Amino acid sequence: MFIGRSEELSQLQQLTRRKNAALVVMRGRRRIGKSTLIQHFGSKLPRFLQFQGLAPREGITEADQLANFSRQMSDQLDLPAFRLNSWQDGLSLLANQTEKGRTLILVDEISWMASCAKDFAGQLKIAWDTKFKRNDKLIMVLCGSVSSWIERNILRSAGFMGRVSLTITLDELPLSLCSEFWGKRKDRVSAFEKFKLLAITGGVPRYLEEIDPTDSAESNIKRMCFDRAGILFNEFEQIFHDTFSRRAATYQQLVKTLVDRRLSFAEVCEQVSVDPNGVVSEYLADLEDCGFLARDFVYSPMSGKRRRFSRYRVRDNYVRFYLKYIEPVRDRIEKGLYRQRSLESLPGWETILGFQLENLVLNNLDHVLAKLGIPPEGVVSASPYFQNQTARQKACQIDLLIQTRGALHVCEIKFRKKIAASVVSDVEEQVAKLKRPKHMSVRPMLIYAGELASGIADAGYFDRVISLDELLITAR
Repeated sequence: MFIGRSEELSQLQQLTRRKNAALVVMRGRRRIGKSTLIQHFGSKLPRFLQFQGLAPREGITEADQLANFSRQMSDQLDLPAFRLNSWQDGLSLLANQTEKGRTLILVDEISWMASCAKDFAGQLKIAWDTKFKRNDKLIMVLCGSVSSWIERNILRSAGFMGRVSLTITLDELPLSLCSEFWGKRKDRVSAFEKFKLLAITGGVPRYLEEIDPTDSAESNIKRMCFDRAGILFNEFEQIFHDTFSRRAATYQQLVKTLVDRRLSFAEVCEQVSVDPNGVVSEYLADLEDCGFLARDFVYSPMSGKRRRFSRYRVRDNYVRFYLKYIEPVRDRIEKGLYRQRSLESLPGWETILGFQLENLVLNNLDHVLAKLGIPPEGVVSASPYFQNQTARQKACQIDLLIQTRGALHVCEIKFRKKIAASVVSDVEEQVAKLKRPKHMSVRPMLIYAGELASGIADAGYFDRVISLDELLITAR
C-alpha cells in the first residue's frame, strides 16, 4: 500500500519529459519513506536500478563498500562477479551499462557509501559530467538520511553547482493522509484514538505501517513501544547510530536537553556545559535537517520582522516519547513489567500529549491555515511566540501566532479529555500581555483534541474552533 506523496511523484514524473539527464537529491529522516517513494516511481519505468551503502559499523572499509556495490551491480545487471579497485572504476562501469534508454538509478544512503572514501563526491561529479549525463533518458537520485553530508558535499559543493535538477526534502505525511493507515476502519475509529498513536508516530510512514487497525490505540502502543520486541523499543538508538555514526551520543545529548522545554542556543550550551561555538551550532543545524529538532524564531507583532531570538524544540514525536517514557524504564520493559501499565498512569501523560499535538499542528501548518480560513499568501509570519518580561511588557507564550497584514491570529493548541471553560480566560490573559500595534485586530483561535466544556461555545470568544477530527478527516 502506497499512500500520499502525490506532489513529489508529479515532480519526478516531470523529469521524464526532459530532453536531457536529470540529477535529483532526496533527503529526510530515516523511515520517512525516501526509498519507498523512488521504488514506487521506478516501478513504472522500463529500468530501475538501486544501490545502497553498507550501514556504518566498526571496521567497515572502502573495500567493503566497493565489494557491496559490485555485488549489487552484478545482481541487477546480470554481470559476473568482479572486483572493483576504486569508485572511479565502479561508477564508470555503471555508466557504461546504463548509457542508453530510460533508466532510473537510486544511490541510497549515499553518505554510508562515501563514508570511507577520500573523495567519493568528486569521483561521482566526474562520472556524471563525463559519462552518466550522456544518456538523455537517465535519472539519478542521490538519497540519504544524513542531510548534513548531502548539504556539504552535493548541494553546497562548487563541483555540483548547476547540476542538480530537483531537490526533495521528504517530510512527515499530512494528518489527513495518516487516517488511511486505518484502512476500511478509518471512519469508525475516533480522531481521539488515532491521536494517541499519532502523538507517538507522527506522520512517519514506517511507524504508521505497524498499526493494527483491529486493535486499540493503547494495545498498539504497548506492542510497539513497551515490548522489547516492539519496533519502537530499539528504534532510537538505531536511527541515531545510522544517521550520525560515531557522533551519535553527542547528538543524543543535545536532543535530551530539549525533551521537557524549549531552549535558546545559549541555554542549550549551558545545559550541556560547553561554550557557545560554531560546532554546537552546526550539530543543532544537523538535527534540524534530519527533522529531529525545529528552531522557532520570534517575529515581532510590532514590525512583522524576525527577531534574532529563537528557541529549539523537539520536533519529532517519536524521539520525545522515547526519551520521556521508554528510555528511563528500558530495564523494566525488557523484564516484561510494562505490558499491563496503563498509558494514562504515566507521569505527565496529558502534558506530553499536549506538546505532541502542538508538533502535529505545526508540522501541518498549511492544512491548518486552510481550516482557519487564512490565505497563505497573506501570512507575514506563523510560529510559536515568546515574549520576555521587561520593564515595559509582561512575559507571555502563545502556542501559535499567525500574523497577517491586518490581524494577529492567536492560536491556543489544547489537549485534554475534557477541556475546561477556563481556556477562555487563559487565552484572554495571554492576549492582554501581548505587545502589539493598536491598529491590529486580534482573532483568538482554538485547535483542540478532546471534548469541549459547554461554557466554551457559550462564551463566543474564539473566532475559529478547529477539532482534531477536522484535521484528520478533511483531505488536502
